Amino acid sequence: MIKYILSLLVTLTLAAASPGIATAKDAHSYANVEAVTSTHLHLDVTVDFDRKVLHGTAEYDIRRLDAEVRSFILDSRDLDIAKVEVLVGDWQATTFKLAEADAILGSKLTVALPAKATKVRLHYATQPKSTGLQWLTPAQTAGKKYPYLFTQSQAIHTRSWVPIQDTTGLRLTYTARIRTPKALLAVMSAPNDPTVERDGDYAFTMPHKIPPYLLALGVGDLKFKAMSENTGIYAEQYILDAAAEEFADTYKMMEVTEKLYGPYRWGRYDILMMPPSYPMGGMENPMLSFITPTVIAGDKSLVDLIAHELAHSWSGNLVTNASWDELWLNEGTTSYVENRIMEEVYGPERALMEQALSNQGLLRSLKDMAPVETSLHVNLDGKDPDAAFSAVPYDKGKSFFFYLEHKYGRDVFDSFLQKYFTDHSFQSISTEQFIAYVKTNLIDKHPGVVSMEKIREWIYGTGMPADAPNPTSDIFKIVLQQQSDWLAGTMTLDAIPTAGWAVHQWLHFITNLPADLSVARMADLDKAYALTASRNNEIAHAWLLQSLRHDYAAITPRLRDYLPNIGRLKLIRPLYKQMATTPEGLKLALEIYRPARPGYHPMTQRVLDKILGE
Repeated sequence: MIKYILSLLVTLTLAAASPGIATAKDAHSYANVEAVTSTHLHLDVTVDFDRKVLHGTAEYDIRRLDAEVRSFILDSRDLDIAKVEVLVGDWQATTFKLAEADAILGSKLTVALPAKATKVRLHYATQPKSTGLQWLTPAQTAGKKYPYLFTQSQAIHTRSWVPIQDTTGLRLTYTARIRTPKALLAVMSAPNDPTVERDGDYAFTMPHKIPPYLLALGVGDLKFKAMSENTGIYAEQYILDAAAEEFADTYKMMEVTEKLYGPYRWGRYDILMMPPSYPMGGMENPMLSFITPTVIAGDKSLVDLIAHELAHSWSGNLVTNASWDELWLNEGTTSYVENRIMEEVYGPERALMEQALSNQGLLRSLKDMAPVETSLHVNLDGKDPDAAFSAVPYDKGKSFFFYLEHKYGRDVFDSFLQKYFTDHSFQSISTEQFIAYVKTNLIDKHPGVVSMEKIREWIYGTGMPADAPNPTSDIFKIVLQQQSDWLAGTMTLDAIPTAGWAVHQWLHFITNLPADLSVARMADLDKAYALTASRNNEIAHAWLLQSLRHDYAAITPRLRDYLPNIGRLKLIRPLYKQMATTPEGLKLALEIYRPARPGYHPMTQRVLDKILGE
């Protein structure tokens, strides 16, 4: 209780700064932020594993932008609202209306707001089907003794576990009191104390303004291991040491990013290792990135994911896209910064290979996309914003930033990005605001280098501009030459010097296998390199996908083992999708999926249900 009181005292000293609010209406939120906004949230909830619900209160400090406003409108999805109160001198009940649910947006929650009300408190409970929560039974965890809960709030899933103005155009601070079974530890996207007493009553204070989608909670039998003075790992015991060793370069990554783009503004940077069912690679929750265990390869070959989530501490968390139509402002910038971090820490050869691989993947993806889906800025009206997540905002966005770097030179562009992060710290920004900023700080300052027409072509045009960067690696050229020599019969597989290959070379070799390669040749590759048995999840994924495309049935036992034990959509969605292209493949996919489905995240279930017609 003492730590809870201290946390509240800290809150009283926080500046009541105005939230950075975008001017355009967010098509994915009912919130009337143009009239009244929430500047601070205090969350007080109990975690009920038996009923698979959170219940408690969400209390908001409000700020009126329209003195005449008499309603406070929030977003909700599958929430049971028991009572709403307002503070007008003292707490008193007020009326509220929960509208009929929209399939994408959830339910509009309208609270009657008296003229002099300064706070609003909502008493509520979640439902077991909440899209933003995953409840794991003890049997679904590594330790098999205690249950586990984690949240996934991006894009608009916060509203499924907290009634909130769920728009990226809003930023607010928060405090929280989380009550759990005493044996479990709660952590949040806020400063976490590694020495906290495990007593089932935890308090948190996030002093920085964040958008609602960065509100995050994890509860489980978690242990902590420090990697440096201000970085560490929270995880179940089984993976704690391996994660700390794999991600030991995290502080070094932070140092080089500060050198390039300005100070890290968040204090600590910790990592929460997620259960295998986690649907994302990582989630950039401030001060506590959520990370999939699939990137622990034992050789730091997949730590570009850590660089990516850390980079979000500047691009995304510090400067946020004003709506999901402009996701590229978060992910394109972050993917560019990620690659720069990798170059600084692991050298230009590795960074170039990663850049080339992502560009190849982008070009493959573009072939299967409708033109309207290939623009950086998209119109998602009437669509689930989860649909915005593709190679386009990440890799086309990254290519755009490399284009600007090549045109203006690295020194000029680094200075531009550092100023961009500083000028927009703890604010939300729209695409048009970004374009205006580029005009003032790049185009006008360095005339004759890039035209405004070219900037708009990149952002609003479809496909890739004709002069887009085409990163190539000499190392990859050698890999493809050796593959070509093998295919031509002038080189044997045991003569290819794969012993020194990095993961990136394997991925390049596998993803560029010819479409007409015979089953016999696939078997030769498998026999020589044991690809079906690879324990590197990225290599295994690439090989399994190619094997499905080439009707190499020998991978079926591994497929039956791989798919139920990995929840990361990037790794399993393409495999299920490929299997669903034939009647035999669909039959196998359903045999694997149906018993595996309960262990997948609700987000994963929705995606795979659609692919498999369930």
